[in-house]
Amino acid sequence: MEFPNITTNEAIEIFESSNPIFSGIIREVRELSKKKPEATMSSGKVKIVNRILNDLLIILKDEPEGKYLETLDDESLPQMSDAVLIMVQFESALSSFYARYKPIVHGSRYWITQEFVDEWNEDMEDMEDIEDEENVDENEE
Repeated sequence: MEFPNITTNEAIEIFESSNPIFSGIIREVRELSKKKPEATMSSGKVKIVNRILNDLLIILKDEPEGKYLETLDDESLPQMSDAVLIMVQFESALSSFYARYKPIVHGSRYWITQEFVDEWNEDMEDMEDIEDEENVDENEE
């Protein structure tokens, strides 16, 4: 079976460790933005957000959506609404990453890595060998 998109175990580890933290942070920034959208983020909040965004950029920068992603400007501190806008771009890129590299294959979701593809192809070859043996046995009867 051909898999058009293949990722690495390292990228999966970054995704799985960073995504829950990112989800919590964006939820909090959205809440703060609802209360005071024009409020300027503190430098401490920008550093916290950028720490996770920088980790996510490791896996997202070379993806098709990567050209739209950037961290928050820590010199001219952004307003809450601007931070949400930037973070929503990351949220969309993460969703695309997940869909691209963890598709549904025969009813289950699998991370598509080179190791997975190699194992999958080996299993398919083994199944074909078993089917060939069964066909030979049937023809001999």
